[in-house]
Amino acid sequence: MSDDQIHSGFCAILGLPNVGKSTLLNRILGIRLVAVSPKPQTTRNRIIGVKNTDAPPAQIVFVDTPGIQRGASALRQYMREQALAAAGDCDVALLMLDVTARSQRSPDGLDGSEAAGLSEALEGVNVPIVLALNKIDQLADKSRLLPILQAYSDTGRYAEVLPISAKNGTNVDKLVGLVAGLLDMGPRLFPEEMYTDRAERFLAAELVREQLFLQLGAELPYATAVVVESFEERAERGDVVMSAVIYVERESQKGIVVGKGGQRIKAVGERARAAIAELLRCEVHLKLFVKVSRNWSRQRRGIRDMGYE
Repeated sequence: MSDDQIHSGFCAILGLPNVGKSTLLNRILGIRLVAVSPKPQTTRNRIIGVKNTDAPPAQIVFVDTPGIQRGASALRQYMREQALAAAGDCDVALLMLDVTARSQRSPDGLDGSEAAGLSEALEGVNVPIVLALNKIDQLADKSRLLPILQAYSDTGRYAEVLPISAKNGTNVDKLVGLVAGLLDMGPRLFPEEMYTDRAERFLAAELVREQLFLQLGAELPYATAVVVESFEERAERGDVVMSAVIYVERESQKGIVVGKGGQRIKAVGERARAAIAELLRCEVHLKLFVKVSRNWSRQRRGIRDMGYE
C-alpha cells in the first residue's frame, strides 16, 4: 500500500498532571522515550512519538504534553502553553483521565479548578476527542467502571470512550487502532524508521531528570533542571560521552542533590546512565555537575536558560 493511502496525522495526549500520559506513550512506542515518575509535572515539554501500524495502515504522531494546570510561575505557565498549543493543533485529541479518581455521581468527578483547566484545553478543539479512562488496573471495585463509562458516553462529547491501563497495556492496542481510524488519509509525515523528532541529547537529559524525580523528596524535583553541556558520539569506540549540569534554585538544594559524600548524585548518575544506554543501545559515559541558578523556574529568562523555549 502506498504512503498516500494510509491514515496519518497528529494526536495530542491531554490530561491533568499524573494521569499516565507519558507512561502511555512509552507503552505505545515500546521504548522508554519520555521521563516517567509518580510525581506530577514530570513532563515539561511537548514530545513527539511516531507510531506506525499495519491494521489499519497508519502513522500516528502522538504528542505527549505537560499536565494541564494553573500557576503563576514562568515554568508552570510555559507547561500550560505547551499543552494548549498541542490541543489546538492536532487531528485527534486523546484526553486521559484517572478512573480511580472519578465519581459515580458525576460525569467527571473533577473539582472546580480541574474542570476549568480541562474545559479551557478542549475549548478550541474542533477534532474528534477520544477519552481514555486510565489506571483500571488500580480499580479495586470493577463494578464501578460501567456507570462511569456510561456517564461519559452519555455526554455525547467523545468520539470513543475506552477504559485502559497504560501500565500493563490493557486495551492500549485497541486505543491506538481507534485513533488511527479517526485520522484522514494522507502521506507519512515522518520516515517510517523515525520514532521521535527530539535529539538524543534532549532525551538523555530527560532520563537524568527522571532519576531526580524518582530519587529526591516531594518538593525538590520541581526546582531542578538538566542541561546537557557536551554530547559526543565516538563511532570508533561505539559509545557516547556526555556531561550535564543539574540546576537547582538554592544553595541548600545543591547539598541535597549531591548527598552525603556524593552518594545521591552518584546513584542518580548510575541509574540515568543505564537508562540512556538502554535507549541509545550503546555504552554511555556520563558526568553530572550541580549548580545553583536562583529562582530560575519563576522567570521567563530562567526557563529559557534551561532550554524551555
